[in-house]
Amino acid sequence: MGTQQTIITVQTKVNVPVEKAWFYFTTPSAVTRWNHASDDWHCPAATSELKPGGKFCYTMASKDGSMSFDFEGTYTEVIPHKSLKYEIADGRKVSVLFKETNGETEVLTTFDAENQNPADMQQAGWQAILDSFKAFAEKSYGRG
Repeated sequence: MGTQQTIITVQTKVNVPVEKAWFYFTTPSAVTRWNHASDDWHCPAATSELKPGGKFCYTMASKDGSMSFDFEGTYTEVIPHKSLKYEIADGRKVSVLFKETNGETEVLTTFDAENQNPADMQQAGWQAILDSFKAFAEKSYGRG
């Protein structure tokens, strides 16, 4: 008897056109500026080969240097400005959908929960990262 996989969804609406949202979400130099769940963490390094079968690796680290880990995986689908799917190194699947309406972009992320932490904690962490993305994208686009 298999265990039921918990699927978690987080989303945000970003006040930037979809091309910009996609760029900020997928470009390593931008990812390092928003990919953290709280102000005491950061993303000092990011690499990405944005194509099906391509690998990515984002280093997540506490600013005090006490903890760090690599969030890595393989892209399974890349449809520019629409959809990004990947499998994390531990086998969990993630889907990110981009939908533009009136110059704003909705970003919807769905992912398989892991078994170490409660689902609501995982949802809060991923939502915090997405909120950080929204803040970065809107600030960056405002300067453009």
